[in-house]
Amino acid sequence: MPGKAPEIVAFVEGERSRATCERLWRAIPEFYKRAICYSDLWEAYQGAIPEEQHEAVGKEEGETSHVERWINTLRQRLSRFVRKTLSFSKSHHMHHCCLKLFIYRYNLERKSVILG
Repeated sequence: MPGKAPEIVAFVEGERSRATCERLWRAIPEFYKRAICYSDLWEAYQGAIPEEQHEAVGKEEGETSHVERWINTLRQRLSRFVRKTLSFSKSHHMHHCCLKLFIYRYNLERKSVILG
């Protein structure tokens, strides 16, 4: 939406499989499922997201750049999500807790930008 800072509305953890994509689609609030969902050309998305709401695009289209930027931000701020680092945690529970906390704080920062 123009003028609105992006907010993370759902997340799941897992490999880039169709099952993980289906879990993510189920986690997205119904209100957001009305919009067109852009993804890269990864085949798993095409089977998990309803065809009438899904558009697979290449990087040159720019429709997935905000997601790619967010993933880079996540890796910069939380070194545990970078594999080849001393901070990498093998604990699934700690990954989940840190990711959930990061998203919570990220969304609060976005809301403070809007409310100014």
